[in-house]
Amino acid sequence: MASPIDRPTFRTKILLNHLLLNPDQTLPPLAPSPCLNYSPPELSNSFQFDTREMRKLSDGHHVADRDWLFGLMTQSKLFCPRERGAGRVFVGPDYNQSMEQQREMTMRRIEYLLGRGVFEGWLTGKGPEAEFRKLAFLEVLGIFDHSLAIKLGVHFFLWGGAIQFFGTKHHHEKWLRDTENYVVKGCFAMTELGHGSNVRGIETVTIYDSSTGEFVINTPCESAQKYWIGGAANHATHTIVFSQLNIDGTNHGVHAFIAQIRDANGNVCPNIRIADCGHKIGLNGVDNGRIWFDNVRIPRENLLNSVANVSPDGQYLSAIKNPDQRFAAFMAPLTSGRVTIACSAIYTSKIGLAIAIRYSLSRRAFSVTPNGPEVLLLDYPSHQRRLLPLLAKTYAMSFAANYLKTIFVTRTPESNKTIHVVSSAFKATLTWHNMRTLQECREACGGQGMKTENHVGHLKGEFDVQSTFEGDNNVLMQQVSKALLAEYIAAQKRNRPFKELGLEHMNKSCPVIPSQLTNSTLRSIQFQTDIFCLRERDLLSRFAAEVSAHEAQGQSKEYAFILSYQLAEDLGKAFSERSIFQTFIEAEAALSSGSLKDILGLVRTMYALISLEEDASFLRYGYLSPDNAAAVRKEVAKLCSELRPHALALVSSFGIPDAFLSPIAYNWIEADSWFSVKK
Repeated sequence: MASPIDRPTFRTKILLNHLLLNPDQTLPPLAPSPCLNYSPPELSNSFQFDTREMRKLSDGHHVADRDWLFGLMTQSKLFCPRERGAGRVFVGPDYNQSMEQQREMTMRRIEYLLGRGVFEGWLTGKGPEAEFRKLAFLEVLGIFDHSLAIKLGVHFFLWGGAIQFFGTKHHHEKWLRDTENYVVKGCFAMTELGHGSNVRGIETVTIYDSSTGEFVINTPCESAQKYWIGGAANHATHTIVFSQLNIDGTNHGVHAFIAQIRDANGNVCPNIRIADCGHKIGLNGVDNGRIWFDNVRIPRENLLNSVANVSPDGQYLSAIKNPDQRFAAFMAPLTSGRVTIACSAIYTSKIGLAIAIRYSLSRRAFSVTPNGPEVLLLDYPSHQRRLLPLLAKTYAMSFAANYLKTIFVTRTPESNKTIHVVSSAFKATLTWHNMRTLQECREACGGQGMKTENHVGHLKGEFDVQSTFEGDNNVLMQQVSKALLAEYIAAQKRNRPFKELGLEHMNKSCPVIPSQLTNSTLRSIQFQTDIFCLRERDLLSRFAAEVSAHEAQGQSKEYAFILSYQLAEDLGKAFSERSIFQTFIEAEAALSSGSLKDILGLVRTMYALISLEEDASFLRYGYLSPDNAAAVRKEVAKLCSELRPHALALVSSFGIPDAFLSPIAYNWIEADSWFSVKK
């Protein structure tokens, strides 16, 4: 140990050894570095596949219509165009505006889009083509601003969708076209202060007055106030009210009613009270409000009666006698919200990754040799490991989102269960992925990720709500596991094969995983399919056995399920990831051999192996040995280096126009120059 008098010299020597690659070499003389210059990543990154074809595969449908709408927004000052750098223009909401100003701008943008025919056919159009076009437009609008997409989603998909699905012909004729043209501005009053996910427990009460032929809606207590109702605080004229229906003292469960809450001049109607939910961490362009009903009378015709009706003399009529089945029929059409949220989450992940990866292909930090050039961020293996697995997951989930849209648009009564389970699983998985991706991208952009104009950091606050609205993610995943358990029990009792929810693989013999995984095995579709299916079938069997064991000990079926929550969580994840992987396989299989298929094979393998690495259940339940888990981890690192040359092409294939990204995705030096300040 050095004496106190030698300590400064001793510490200097230690620090010098840390800084020098060779402890014996001497430091070169300090010299000023030349100024940095921006080099477009396109100059050093060639594209090895057709990015236009990749975009068609990723977007799935209506690429030309998407581009038309992107162009329409860039033509108007309502979308806040601003020049950053020499001639490069970006669009995006002005978050320096107050909450009230943001709400007003959202409505002005809707009026602009309405006047240019964007919403034509959103409720009156017929067939899959109109449905897919509507979904494509909503995704594009969400890329510009989440508030705009949510405001439209509430009006068209929730208010308008409820009339479409819960209503009958006279409701359609009276309300749909006026909704499409914004003569009527609708909102959707389901959530209450005291009840969110548990819709059956809502406390708003509606009775029928046979003497006048009217329903009377009442908020009986403070916890029954309608809460978080998008559009209610400022703009909505009408709402769908979800309420318990009570006739002559008999509760018939939750039903949906149309009620007017404002007149054409914006004045709140009699016996209606409305308050603002206030400022939020995001979505301040949406006027979320609270509603109280003080014995509000509405005509009998305002009951949305496709599932159940009330006769003029007060007789309750429904072809569905079982209350549970009747409630399920009410809830089935509401999957549209989960579908659009899942798709929106993936496009937001694309924004974050496009910005972070483009920035990492032009931003440098540190050199690995004395006086050598600084290294691009994405040339560091650790930076690749942060972003490229998330890129692979985003591609996989793009295919999953396209599949979800397809089964929703082409739905039949027989497919309602599948849509419910898949939309629940994908909504949770894709929105969780989005929040993780945005956080990683924010950090990968360093301090620039904190600037609102660079989008990534701010998008976290805007999209955090996706984890809880239209169903809390944890609750949705429990519903997935519960549905899988019901399917398993039914198959066991009836001794019949599995036919739904993608569980057909359980009709085959159990897959066997090799004791030693080689490079070629890890990259094979067969192994990847087998390991995903093995995990799902084993967890489902374990889950059923644990629930059964709790029931054998005297627990109720419901409480037995609650006690088995850990296996339920593992099973929900297993189902979701296997389903996503299956959609990737199907997208890949549709391609002929070539460079596009080759790169998708790499991306698919990255998705599969990162899923294995990140889920402890593969080790916990013995699907992978410790040595095989180590082999997976090593292979992920190799895949990162193999995907690195294609990173720019993969994010360019997202097809998001430059104006909808951010300054750090391009010439960030010029965008932050003194010249740009003076302008």
